[in-house]
Amino acid sequence: MKHYSISKRIGLLLGPLLFLAIQFLPLELISETADSVIATALWMVIWWITEAVSISVTALLPLLIFPLLKIMPMDDVGANYGSRIVFLFFGGFILALALEKVNLHKRIALNIIRKTGTTPNKVILGFMIATAFMSMWISNTASTVVMLPIAMSVIQLLINDDDGFTKHDKNFALSVMLGIAFSANAGGIATVIGTPPNSVLIGLLENEYSIQISFAKWMTFGLPLSVLLVVIVYLVLVKILFPCSDLQFGTSASVIQCELDKLGRLNSREKHVLIVFIIVVSLWIFRSFINSIFPKLGLTDTMISIFGAIALFAFPHNLQKGDFILKWEDTKNLAWGILILFGGGLALAKGMSISGIVDVVAASISKAEIGILFTAFLLILLMLFMTELMSNVALTAVLAPVIAGIAIGLEIPLLQLLIPVVIASSCAFMLPMATPPNAIVFASGFIKVKEMARAGLILNFISVVLLLLMFEYIMPLIF
Repeated sequence: MKHYSISKRIGLLLGPLLFLAIQFLPLELISETADSVIATALWMVIWWITEAVSISVTALLPLLIFPLLKIMPMDDVGANYGSRIVFLFFGGFILALALEKVNLHKRIALNIIRKTGTTPNKVILGFMIATAFMSMWISNTASTVVMLPIAMSVIQLLINDDDGFTKHDKNFALSVMLGIAFSANAGGIATVIGTPPNSVLIGLLENEYSIQISFAKWMTFGLPLSVLLVVIVYLVLVKILFPCSDLQFGTSASVIQCELDKLGRLNSREKHVLIVFIIVVSLWIFRSFINSIFPKLGLTDTMISIFGAIALFAFPHNLQKGDFILKWEDTKNLAWGILILFGGGLALAKGMSISGIVDVVAASISKAEIGILFTAFLLILLMLFMTELMSNVALTAVLAPVIAGIAIGLEIPLLQLLIPVVIASSCAFMLPMATPPNAIVFASGFIKVKEMARAGLILNFISVVLLLLMFEYIMPLIF
């Protein structure tokens, strides 16, 4: 049985104790309702940071506390857990499940690697492009898990060659492993469904401010930023920190081809999933155009997502045999906890809004005189380095409503500030515990913490600069 650490034990007790202490304070911080929401938020943050219990279980606390303390009725709290953004991500999860079930994601990844070339740097780039592309559509954890054994096979060739595991070999291994983890993080930025914080933001904007960002609109800034980050990660790893261009090996192509041969030819089940995948992505991208032609259709990204999910369950692969791509039993592998986490984050944001906390933050910021650009810099820095220590989706759930209040207080457009700050939560490159991809590649044994921290620190600060430029120059053009 895994050891239950002291930090978790402290967190388990500290969360509810701090909640009770604030509840029974002799003075009001803001108001009775707002103080109760603050107490709940602190309880959730402590449990999220320490992971004293599952972060998804923590996200259920508003369902109990908000109705109990008359902050919100149960129906209103529960509605957040059934938000259409939750179902947008549910459909995305189903699509990812189908890609993984028929192994189509692995085939796509291997073909990308094969086409980029077989010199050391090109192999590294191939792994990174493949991982980033997959992370646009499936979880960054799944994309990393797919890539890791393939990368290990290539590295093993270097370990077993005539000259042993040289410094250049080690640099190659470091670049491949870190490249996979970092491009998995960067790839998720490109799409609405690429990483959970994106969807938390979309839900907050729709629920609280009636602002909608379409799948295609997000890609207008998310995709270029994602590509730019992947390029920067590649250059930092192979040109500055871990150069391996002098390395010679010609057998990597045979490893990739061997993996493709194991998969065989593209089968009918893969073709079935590929068709659904292409249709869904095309509908997401061209939704606004379709709605302009058929205005009564009212197509939304969530409707498209659910259509894709239903299609994979309901359109038979073989009608005579009753063979479908997905059966409900397959959903045991679905990340249900993340969906609950979305709901908890949205419920907490709603509580902050109706209790007046966001208004208080907005008023306080409007009185401060520290400058808009410097405020944006501090918030991006705070989000990026805090996400090294706690779940980025949990952190976004807590901070996004507060950042919205800050934007209102500074009298700047919500999206201009919120989007760069939330994207910062996906730029955690320093520590193994920061993101699942970081942890997975660290477990390979080829990376030391100091090596990841050294590369990650450089990339973290580059990310801060990019996001600050995005805040200042790109966001005002798009929104």
